Parts: sequence; C-alpha cells; structure tokens
Amino acid sequence: MIHYFHQVDDPYSHLAVQMLKPLGERYGVAVEISLVLPPDEAAAPEYDLLKEYALRDAARVAREYGVAFPAAVARPDEKEVRRVNALLAAALQKGNVVELAVEAGEALWAGGKAAIDRLVEMHGVASARETNRCLKRGTAKRAKLGHYLSGMFCFEGEWYWGVDRLNHLEERLAEAGFDKAPGTPMLAPYRDMVLGPVPQGAHRPVIDFWFSFRSPYSWIAVPRMLKLAHHYNAELRLRFVLPMVMRGLPVPRTKRFYIVLDTKREAERAGLPFGRVVDSVGNGAARALAVIHHAIPLGKGEAFAELGCRAVFADGIDIATDEGLFDVARRAGLSDETVREALADPGWEKAVEENRQALFDAGLWGVPSFRVDGMPAHWGQDRFWALEEDILAAMAARR
Repeated sequence: MIHYFHQVDDPYSHLAVQMLKPLGERYGVAVEISLVLPPDEAAAPEYDLLKEYALRDAARVAREYGVAFPAAVARPDEKEVRRVNALLAAALQKGNVVELAVEAGEALWAGGKAAIDRLVEMHGVASARETNRCLKRGTAKRAKLGHYLSGMFCFEGEWYWGVDRLNHLEERLAEAGFDKAPGTPMLAPYRDMVLGPVPQGAHRPVIDFWFSFRSPYSWIAVPRMLKLAHHYNAELRLRFVLPMVMRGLPVPRTKRFYIVLDTKREAERAGLPFGRVVDSVGNGAARALAVIHHAIPLGKGEAFAELGCRAVFADGIDIATDEGLFDVARRAGLSDETVREALADPGWEKAVEENRQALFDAGLWGVPSFRVDGMPAHWGQDRFWALEEDILAAMAARR
C-alpha cells in the first residue's frame, strides 16, 4: 500500500497525482489518497514565496517529466479551491478519486470555473463539514506517519516527494518484484546535469549560487556546482548565507529528520559521501562564513566551500573548533594567518546580509539556490538539469 497526500492548490501535488494511475498500472500496487491542508508555518517558512515560486517551477518540471501544468498561471481562487476539495472529499467516499483529482486539478489550474461546475454537477460534493473533516483527517494521518508536506508518497515508512523523488520509489518497488515492465524506462527517471558539448566562442555566463554551511542539500550541491561551472567555463559567484535557523526561520524536528534521510538518498545517487555529521549551527557556521569571506578574494573560496561542507556532513569534523576549522582551511590552501585575520574581521556579516537580500530579491529564501545571468532562479539540488539548460540558453543567446 502506498499512501499519497494531496493538496489541491499545491502545484507539485497536481504533478504528482497525474502519476498515480501509471504507477498503479506499472507496479500493481494499491494507492490510498488523503486530502490534506497546507503545511503550517514552521514546516514551510516564507510560504507566500513558496507558493509563487512553485507556480513557475512546476511548469518547468511538468515539461521535463511529461505531465501537465499550465505556464504563466495564477494562484487559483479560494472559492474554487474549496469546491474542488468538496468534490474530491465526496469522491473519496465513492472510490473514484484518482482520475477525478487529475481532471479537477486541470480545471482548477486553468481557471476553469465552468469545467468545475460540470464536474460538481456530474459527481456531487461533500458538505463543508464533511470536507473539513476529510482534510483534517488526512492532515492528521500525514503527521502521524511522519511528514508535513503535500504531494508526498509514503511506502513502508519511507517518504518520497512528488515526481522528483519518484525514481527512488520506483526502484524500491522494482527491487521488491512489483515491476511489470522490467528493463523499460521508469515513469519518472532521475534527472541531473548532462555535461554535454560546450558551445565554442560563446558568452561566458555568470552563476549566482546561494548556499549554507549548515544545509545538507548544499553539501551535495557544491561539488556538482563546481563541476558544472568549470565544464561550461562559467563565472561562479558564491553567495554564502546564514543557516535558516540562524535567520529566525524554524526547522521542526520532523522536517530535520526527513531532510537527513532524503539527503542520504540523494547523496548516494550523486556518488557523494554523507552521514558523519557534526552540526555547524551557531559558532561553527559563523566561523566558516568569516573564513570564506576572506577566501573568495584569494581564489580559495570554491575549495573552502566544498571542503567546509564536506567536513560538516561527510567527514565528521567540528568546524566550531580551531582544530577542525584550521585543518579544513589549510587543505583549501589558506594559511593560518589568513584564518586568524578572517575570524577577527566582522565584515562577513555585511556580506551575508547582502547575499540574503539578493536571495529574497530573486524570489527565494532557502538554499541551495542558483540562477544564470539574472534569469529566474532555481531552488534545490535537484534542479541542476534546469540550471544546465539555462546555461546553454544563455550561451546560445549571446554568441
């Protein structure tokens, strides 16, 4: 049994729900759908920014994975969201929710009030009270099983977010002997950068890259970002920021637990070590930021960024200590004198704030994030395929 948690006004849920029927047909597994409320503020800080970013990101992801989502779409009307919830709450009782959820989602995101009218007339709706109970029941079930987001699949205690992580679920189902079409492409195979031919004589793109020394996803992004930027001879601007919790944004325990497990999967997929973790929050992160602020002008920023993140998440080195920090800095080519000068210089605090403001100006708030030549920014280490497409587009446009 796969448990799937659907939020009708979440773009990523609309992408995920389109995979339910193919998933059931390919692997012969039952899928139980629950309707859920949006995540609370602690689980999804800066939720208004997330809602706006998700609109354009989902359209890009939909094209990549061959599912549907309209481009340049607006947030759906709240009244129509309530009607679709009522429609699906009624469908859950009748057992015909999968295909109806897709059809209703298409109508909702297209702004099709008439199409929703037709679906309501054909299938009926639950009362407001029944709908509210259905949403609260699904939300409570999600929390009990151990998560906080929508568009989530849960199989035997392991969580998979949307189409981006469906490759992990498909592999697990195949290993368990459920795959009815072994040897054929997966429904949602893993996407990553390709590192194809470099256009000759092309414009040199500029990549802004926001990261943190406390973000596990930053660790599995930094070495790949360096590889990508060097491959295309791009100028890489390292935009280091404070960890979210040090910026006053909460990270609940359930979220921290999921992120660590998900990062381990993604690190293994990327061929990177992960697991010997020494949390750098507080003094460790601050000291690393001070050092990288001095390392970048010396041409050592990239090396320190990679080795510093690796120290925290793979090598078990405590960068809050002089022993740990100086060791990492030496291996990055920095002298002890440079490190001491950096630790005595508060200038990094201004740089961190400038980077944070630039991140918010780009419409984002979390790391790792990146953009090319001021184009729309991407959030997440699972968007390198999109970043590479942007690099090639920027190079082609200015040859």
